[in-house]
Amino acid sequence: MRVIMTCGGTGGHIYPAVAIADEFRRRDPDTEILFIGSEIGMEKDLIPQTGYEITLISADGFSRTLRGMILSVRRLLKGRKQAKKLIREYRPDIVVGTGGYASAPVVYMAEKAKVPTYIHEQNAIPGKTNKLLASSARKIFLGFRKAGEYFRDPEKHIFTGNPVRREFMELSREEARKRLGIAEDEFTVLAFGGSQGAGRLNREMIKVIHEFSGQKGIRVLLGCGGYYYDAIMEEFREEGFTPADNIVIMEYIQDMAAFLKASDLVISRSGALTVAEVAVSGVPAVFVPFPQAAENHQFYNAQAVAEAGGAEVIEEKDLADDIILRRIRHYMENPGQLKEMAEKCRSCGASDAAEKICGIILEDCRK
Repeated sequence: MRVIMTCGGTGGHIYPAVAIADEFRRRDPDTEILFIGSEIGMEKDLIPQTGYEITLISADGFSRTLRGMILSVRRLLKGRKQAKKLIREYRPDIVVGTGGYASAPVVYMAEKAKVPTYIHEQNAIPGKTNKLLASSARKIFLGFRKAGEYFRDPEKHIFTGNPVRREFMELSREEARKRLGIAEDEFTVLAFGGSQGAGRLNREMIKVIHEFSGQKGIRVLLGCGGYYYDAIMEEFREEGFTPADNIVIMEYIQDMAAFLKASDLVISRSGALTVAEVAVSGVPAVFVPFPQAAENHQFYNAQAVAEAGGAEVIEEKDLADDIILRRIRHYMENPGQLKEMAEKCRSCGASDAAEKICGIILEDCRK
């Protein structure tokens, strides 16, 4: 079987595609898989790290300026030609899109070539690309049930949850802590703002780091993003402050499965992939949605877990009076509540999402 996976932009579109591709390969190791992404997205760096082949095409979002719109249309038309050529040469049996700019020309041209196409929407509020592609797809897989409200043709909708890599389900807390050198009795807080980092969240975590640096019984892990790392470390140097060994500050979290499974509490943005990985890992969370996310979709992603009792949501406008620091102290002092949240958070996870998606696609192709 020959499969084209198309995704782009951020890890939220990329890693679900990888999880689906892994499941196809798990079912049949001889499955041939080609990723198609854009020249400007993170996929050009992330996909090769997973061992898959990727081809890049011209694709971009639409600018609000006239000149920018003209350039965007040119790139889109070029991307369609490139996609058409790739589909003709590769001759895929199916095409699966998980969002991002590159998905649009690939899924559209595949449908024109009579290749069965499928899309997966990660967020509670769908992105523009998948809304445009919905009419072309045979099936629309939903990461959140709420997303179905925004697509036509409800007979196509299938709620699967968001697929994550198998390691998030298979790695134990004990193995994760051993891998990272964290003692079993250390209360471990993991904070991150997604692949790009989050300036406002970082500011709150700097207060946390100052408060807990050198304190026994607690470990603070901060993935601050490459854009912010140097500035944060320079700020510490200017203050004459050196974080103690119980503080770990990273540009980017490479082994997210281990860091999540080793943690007692997560403080993070609430992109769809983050919410999915937190949920399957069963880690209570304080979500701080990115307020500029399209249609405030991060808030609705987080709210799905909060309503089940597995997380709480603090909007960025409410980050005042050291609220993050106070919530950490609260959970440290209430382990029973934290344990209950962990169970409810895990109940929101979709550990079999990739299996469902691949199974439905393969069954659909046999018809």
